Amino acid sequence: MYLINRDKNRIEKLEQRVFQELGFRERDNLQEWIANEPQIFGEDLLVIQKEFSGFDDTKERLDLLALDKQGDLVIIENKLDDTGRDVTWQALKYASFCSGLSKENIRKIYQQYLDKADPGVHAEEKLSEFYENSDYEDLILNKGLTQRIILVAAQFRKEVTSTVLWLMNYKLRIQCFRVTPYEMGDQLFLNVEQIIPTKDAEDYMIGIAEKVQDDLETQTELKHRHIIRKEFWTRLIQHMNTKSTLYQNISPSIYNWLGAGSGVRGISLNFGISKTYGRVEVYIDRGDKAENEDIFDQLFAEKEKLEQNFGGALIWERLETKRACRIKSEIDKNVFIKENWEEVIEFMTDSMVQLEKTFKPILAEINSTLKSHA
Repeated sequence: MYLINRDKNRIEKLEQRVFQELGFRERDNLQEWIANEPQIFGEDLLVIQKEFSGFDDTKERLDLLALDKQGDLVIIENKLDDTGRDVTWQALKYASFCSGLSKENIRKIYQQYLDKADPGVHAEEKLSEFYENSDYEDLILNKGLTQRIILVAAQFRKEVTSTVLWLMNYKLRIQCFRVTPYEMGDQLFLNVEQIIPTKDAEDYMIGIAEKVQDDLETQTELKHRHIIRKEFWTRLIQHMNTKSTLYQNISPSIYNWLGAGSGVRGISLNFGISKTYGRVEVYIDRGDKAENEDIFDQLFAEKEKLEQNFGGALIWERLETKRACRIKSEIDKNVFIKENWEEVIEFMTDSMVQLEKTFKPILAEINSTLKSHA
């Protein structure tokens, strides 16, 4: 690896180092780096546990357990300077153990991790956020034999790479990443390189075949939720149309939210439902995090006045780790229990009418400012 020196129009070679010589350790350092920055593998991963040992009748511990955007479990085994001979077998054992984890198992595992890493945060909410605010009940996690393996080390022994390449012929999804530390003066650099499969080859590889049949119980439950939601939205829109024209051109859907425009691009007035709440919200997502936060901050500066006009307290969520921001009001009710519908629909429609009256004037002012600065 080389450093570009613009002033001299030259390149300067960085000194390749060994982790142990630099005083770095596998668990304390490399594992922590990956856990806090899993995007080093070139994709969005959600780490749900470290040093996981929740396997029946064994004291085995896998280094990191993560989820990818497809809902598949990713087993991450990291070695420091050398893989050793047994890392492939070790990872395969962990993948086989993890293949039996249900969605509820995964939620509990992640909650245990959050209780230590981020107390007070709920696994269901974080999972929903990771999957683009999908309803947790709709998520399908660890479906069939879709588990993946990622091996990380500075040096890979031939017996490891040979075994990995052979296993890939049987459509096991395994990746090997070489991590190399470099030094220049008092600065240290880390290079992360995918060596198996090579990136170019990976683009042309055939993905793993899914099971012929989906889990019947999961699919039946999902279909049932879609039917319930569409029926709920139909009733809510009918009732809403007696109070406001905001949703008169919106059709019922099978999803857990409905949105109407606020008059400002990227800002919508949404309904949201789940097994735990009925929600109305101002949802801010103009495609730029800084701009979203600036609009949120302008609104938050008028919090007292806005809540007075709304007629009650609102929940203000800047969503620091996400691009969007949200201002909401909720009722704690299970929408999938029809006996709750009358109360929930009354709350949501009344709240949406107030939300529109409260926020449309100030959003119009903000919109004028945005246009004048465009």
